[in-house]
Amino acid sequence: MTTDPAFEDIRSLRALLTSGKISPPELVSVFAERIGQHNAVSRAFITVTSAEAAENAASLSNDDLSQSSLAGIPYASKDLIDVAGVNTTAGSRVFHDRIAREDAFVIARLRGAGAISMGKTNLHEFAYGATGENDVYGTCVNAYDTTRLAGGSSSGSAAAVAFGLVPAALGTDTGGSVRAPAALNGLVGLKPTIGRVPTRGIVPYCWTLDHVGIITRTIADSADLLEAISGHDPRDPASANLPFEAYSDALGLDVSGIKVGIPADFFFDRCDPQILEALERVKTHLIRRGAELVPVTFPDMEQTRTVSLTVQMPEALSAHSAYLETRGDLYSADFRAGLAVGQCILAEHYVKAKRFIETYRQQTNALFDQVDVILTPATPEIAQKVGTVSTRRDGIDEAIGNAITRYTTFFNMTGHPALTMPCGMHSEGLPIGLQLIGRYFEEKTVFRVAHDIERNAAFSIPLPAVD
Repeated sequence: MTTDPAFEDIRSLRALLTSGKISPPELVSVFAERIGQHNAVSRAFITVTSAEAAENAASLSNDDLSQSSLAGIPYASKDLIDVAGVNTTAGSRVFHDRIAREDAFVIARLRGAGAISMGKTNLHEFAYGATGENDVYGTCVNAYDTTRLAGGSSSGSAAAVAFGLVPAALGTDTGGSVRAPAALNGLVGLKPTIGRVPTRGIVPYCWTLDHVGIITRTIADSADLLEAISGHDPRDPASANLPFEAYSDALGLDVSGIKVGIPADFFFDRCDPQILEALERVKTHLIRRGAELVPVTFPDMEQTRTVSLTVQMPEALSAHSAYLETRGDLYSADFRAGLAVGQCILAEHYVKAKRFIETYRQQTNALFDQVDVILTPATPEIAQKVGTVSTRRDGIDEAIGNAITRYTTFFNMTGHPALTMPCGMHSEGLPIGLQLIGRYFEEKTVFRVAHDIERNAAFSIPLPAVD
């Protein structure tokens, strides 16, 4: 454990609570104070609910603490996720007065477990963007260098954990919006299998690709939170009616005999050399631990971003059509431009893109006949400076948002579980991350491999220098 509760993982905080070394109200007070100290710089929170958090913490009994591993644990949620009685702004002026009538499925699960909501976190407006830049509520910055981006669209959720304002946060992931900012901030970011975690009560961006995600400090915390928020929701037509495992049972299992797929191209192309070097060290570790590296070939990736956008923009337009009629002037110019693109996409194009996605799912799923997990870098670049428009790598210019999510977007289309985690530090003092992808509904295997990597001290990273 660290000496500061603000930078403890959930399991360590749990030990403090159950031992009586700190009470739930005292723990809430620690994080409330840090939010007050650091939110102006981090821009992590849009709405802070410290008073309600204090009341909820005070209502917890010793029996509550003994019955749930999350009782008394503070957390935050991306401001697309409804918390009853609290404004869900979605990072936009459009929803400045939208008060949620009931909890989203995931919030209800956490409330039932005794977890304490500290508030709603910042994001790229309506999750439309990977940089986290927001003209209304401010742009979240990176805890390791406040002149750099936190990444997005779940920028505030990543910043909140990285700055020590909460030990964990919920986000949404449509193209890497949990995994990429987690990686850029030295955290663990999980996108479960599509349908594993219901999305009811979450402002939609793209129904086909939207996932709920988790940002934590450790693999164990990610596994514990996934257990808490997984389940079937009969009110969510996309929710999978399948049992889920005790994911934490995979922690500590060795990786001997595990087959790790290494993509032949695309996922290692146009990447910062230091990131590639870090991945080579991870490969060496896995071999030494008894895993087998297996080359795998993905389908043609040339059109994948186009396919993703061809589905995203018409679905976003559909979700916002009613608001455009009554509040169109409140949208940012950037988001209005994206919706205009959606108006130009024909039904024929949308249907073709959906068929491409189905092909991607089948072809990628076939790879898991050969391997148990697939390993890639999390991002091709480290966190870039605030205001960066594009990046250049190997003679090719790329929009910064596209670069941030180049290795993550594909797995929203296929729906496979994917996790990013730190695996070293760049010479510029910023975290480097890797990504692990697993079979449908086999998050347990992903956690198994990720935890084995995490236990190697060579891949640990320092905490950010945040007072």
